[in-house]
Formats: sequence, C-alpha cells, structure tokens
Amino acid sequence: MSQQAPMFTNYSNSYATVNPGFGGLSDGVNVMGIYRDQWTGFKDMEGNAVAPNTMLFSGDMPIPLLRGGASLAIMKDQIGFEDNINVNMGYSFHLDLGGGTLGIGLALNMINRSVDFDKFIPTVDNDPMLPKGEQDAMLVDANFGLFWQIPETFYVGLSATNLFESKGKELLSSATSSASFVGDRTFYLMAGYEYQFNNPVFKLLPSMCIMSDIASTQFNVGTKLLYNNKVWGGINYRFQESIAAMVGFKFKDIQISYSYDINTMGLSVQGSHEICVSYLFKMDLEKSPRIYHSIRYL
Repeated sequence: MSQQAPMFTNYSNSYATVNPGFGGLSDGVNVMGIYRDQWTGFKDMEGNAVAPNTMLFSGDMPIPLLRGGASLAIMKDQIGFEDNINVNMGYSFHLDLGGGTLGIGLALNMINRSVDFDKFIPTVDNDPMLPKGEQDAMLVDANFGLFWQIPETFYVGLSATNLFESKGKELLSSATSSASFVGDRTFYLMAGYEYQFNNPVFKLLPSMCIMSDIASTQFNVGTKLLYNNKVWGGINYRFQESIAAMVGFKFKDIQISYSYDINTMGLSVQGSHEICVSYLFKMDLEKSPRIYHSIRYL
C-alpha cells in the first residue's frame, strides 16, 4: 500500500516517462538514460542488498505528419526483493496556444511486477498472509498528460499515471488473503522557468515537481545555473527527505549530468547517486507560421 513510483533528482530530464504530453516538443529525436542508486550500500538484517536502484531509458520525437509527437520509455525499478519493469508508449497531439505549444498526450502503460517472497524476513514465522516463492503479474494501464511550453521561457505540466489502477492476479489461492499487485495511480505537477541575466552567458533554470498518490506526496524544488550553455551546477531539495548537489556539462548535442543526494531524514542510510546521459538529434522541421491575435507575441 506504499508509494510505488520512483522519483529522480534529474526529474526535468524524465518528463517523457510520466507525462505523455511532453512527447515530441523538442526540436528532434531526444534519447535519454538515467541510473539511480538510492541509499547506496543499504542492507537488511541478513546482509542482503535491498537499496532501491532504478534504470530508465526514454526517447521522444516530433511527428509533424500526425501533428504531434511520440514517446517510448522503459524503466527497471528494483527495491528490496521486488523487481518492476515498466514500458509505456505514448502519443502527444500538439496545439498552438498562447505563444507556446500545448501537448495533449495519452500512453499505454505496461508493468511487469515480481516479488520473491521467500527472501522476506517475517516477524511471525509461517505467516499465512505471506505468499510463497516468486510471484509476478503483468498490469496494463494508461497515462494521461498535458504539457504547455514556451520555448526557452516557461513550461508547466500536469499528468496522471496508472489511471485505472489495474489489478493483477491474487497472490494466494486460499481465502485467507485477497492480496494482489495493484497499479499505483500517481499525479504529477511540474513547472520550470528560464531566467536570462544581463550577462548573456549566464542563465538560471528554476524548476519544481510535485508527485502524489494521495496517500503520500513528494515536493521537489531546485535550480541550475547554466554557463555559456555548456556547464551547469545546481541544487535540489526534496521535502523531508534529501538535499542534492547537481553538476553537468554539454558537448555538442550530448549532455551528462550527475547528482548526489544527502539524506535529511535522520536515518542511518547513505546518500544517493544519480547519473543522466541524453542526446538530441536535431531535425529540420518545417513549422507552419503562427497567427496571433495579440501584440504581446509580435
């Protein structure tokens, strides 16, 4: 019954995964990979490595013929003795709105969840409520998202994943339990702004992301200082959990970012490492001229 969806410190690089409306809003084919090692070295009482670690690969591209864009994301999330593989494929319809572009997206979401219950350490031996062996189930669900951006100025997005909270098979055949795998409907609110200093070589990129499944909520707020569009450093604060330092650089169209989260929960766990690599293959897109009805956009 706890929160299932992982959260990345480089959340601004993973929007295509949680918001299908984001797909294709860049100027080309955008591919990205993230690896997160959370609470490095954390072990259980038996010495088993149970720290969460997550790998994500995503890609998105504009498709002018369909007046929108497509996205694909594959994520492997392991926490304790649970292993989840998530694949989602989305389409975003693009609409010119208020000097920017609104992406309206829908994605098919497939999750294979598995847990090896034999590795659990129950507080009561032979607990009848605890299944035996490795159990798995495939859940099929949908994601929906809205993402509006004015390039190099501002963006805001709202999305929901696992809309139908699809339910998998029962984990026990006996009538003593109806436990089963269930998708975790999660809501996201994200926003960011690009502030240009008088000195054009510096830019400030503040951002925020709120993730909630109603039972629990995570608040993230951070900022990056970008120098000459090549090098950046920044911080991110996750409410009541961690504060992170972020650094990165850009070489041609390749970006590499690294972050380290310092635990602020007061628990004896190590920090979290995260590395992100992305590449943008720019496309020569023929964009139709926009007609505005306000002098604000002239």
